[in-house]
Amino acid sequence: MSTIKEQLIAGLNTDLANEYQAIITYITYGATVTGIYREEMKEFFMREVPDELRHAEYLANKIAALGGTPTTTPVAVPPASDLKQMLLNVHRAEEETIARYLERRHQAEQLGDFGLVNDLEEIISDETKHKESIEMILRGL
Repeated sequence: MSTIKEQLIAGLNTDLANEYQAIITYITYGATVTGIYREEMKEFFMREVPDELRHAEYLANKIAALGGTPTTTPVAVPPASDLKQMLLNVHRAEEETIARYLERRHQAEQLGDFGLVNDLEEIISDETKHKESIEMILRGL
């Protein structure tokens, strides 16, 4: 039976693998997006990279601070052949990410790591803003 701390470390590693995926996804989609809105969408995707990179760095440091080993393996990037599919993939990933971070916040509360709880709130806010931006773009397609 694993402890709450072990479960938290494992969950944070899942989150880290997904942040790596987000970085790779945004860079890949930014490079491969086509169509009349290519330049704007390339900029949109690339603007997201620094936030995701900051989240990944935070998670890796927190995992190490808790006594774990940060993963180095990203989740696979979902393929997309057009802008709408790219946006739908990213939207789904943001929804899943928010749900995972809400679970992680609960685990951090159980462990009594209120610094982590606060930091996760900020990350949840970032991811929610990303999701809302994508929803606004999807409404116009």
